[in-house]
Amino acid sequence: MTDRPDYQEPRDEHPFAPYVRTLGKGKSGSRSLTEAEARDAFSMILRGEVEPLQLGAFLMLLRVKEETPAELAGFVRACREVMVQPPADLQADLDWSSYAGKRQQHPWFLLSLLLLTQAGHRIFVHGCDGHTRGRLYTESAMRQLNLPVAGNWEEVEAQLSLSGLSYLPLRHFCFPLHDMMQLRPLLGLRSPVNTLARLLNPLGAPRSVQSIFHPAYGKLHQEADRLLGQPQALVFKGESGEIEIKPQADTRLQLLRDGTFREMTLPRTIDQRVSSVENPSVSPLRYLWTGEQAHPQGLEAVLSTTAAALLLLHPEFGIQDARTEAIELWSRRNPGRLA
Repeated sequence: MTDRPDYQEPRDEHPFAPYVRTLGKGKSGSRSLTEAEARDAFSMILRGEVEPLQLGAFLMLLRVKEETPAELAGFVRACREVMVQPPADLQADLDWSSYAGKRQQHPWFLLSLLLLTQAGHRIFVHGCDGHTRGRLYTESAMRQLNLPVAGNWEEVEAQLSLSGLSYLPLRHFCFPLHDMMQLRPLLGLRSPVNTLARLLNPLGAPRSVQSIFHPAYGKLHQEADRLLGQPQALVFKGESGEIEIKPQADTRLQLLRDGTFREMTLPRTIDQRVSSVENPSVSPLRYLWTGEQAHPQGLEAVLSTTAAALLLLHPEFGIQDARTEAIELWSRRNPGRLA
């Protein structure tokens, strides 16, 4: 017979338990968190003040319930407070989140970044790798193309000043959030972390562009951005969850400008079906950019993605204006940039 443990007095309730209880008290007793509650709860998580069991329960209860704009805004505010703070004068024109990785197509959007910086825009990219197998992540792709990847805010500042482009991995400015991103293989599901990371905009850029996996999340992103006071933002369903237009499909662009929502449709530029690639790579990007090899589908992805970003950067542009400007930027690109 196994010895029974000694009698134990009940423990005091953990300070984080009320947040789990709020979300999980059943159909009639549970509710969503307020923005303030979400901010406090996530601050505790980021400071390491919760148990692993509590974190898993919290994330999965949110996943089943589905997060609200107020909860996302609270989570983002907590991250902005706890993260390694950038210099107060460090600025970017456009915040570009990149957390999905490419699975079915090459990362053509990287060429769009080059065109936009060529036009004089300062673009800060942030993302995370390692959470899903079989994907080509932005950090790896940029390193292979010798594009600027930073290790801290000082390097970001230098890279933006030099080339107008910089990528900083999430692990270098908010490691606890990076750590939570790595839970996906363990939990088997995405969590609100995958959504809120796209809303971080750590430099407070006046314009932010985000990609979603599922169309229903577009409104969620827009409402959270509005609560966070984001002046201008663009959300659309991108290829593999990255900020890349699928040229073979009409794309619904959801815009936020000074608290007002607006929708536009970017029409497809390819009628035929586009086949998936077995192994996403940067080599086709280099060949297309230098002119060594043509790639009609890739070029259309680049031009359409550039046009979508230009609609955000230039509010006076219509769809045709943005398309014309993207084509002009492509014609004036410097082939030696990726030689």
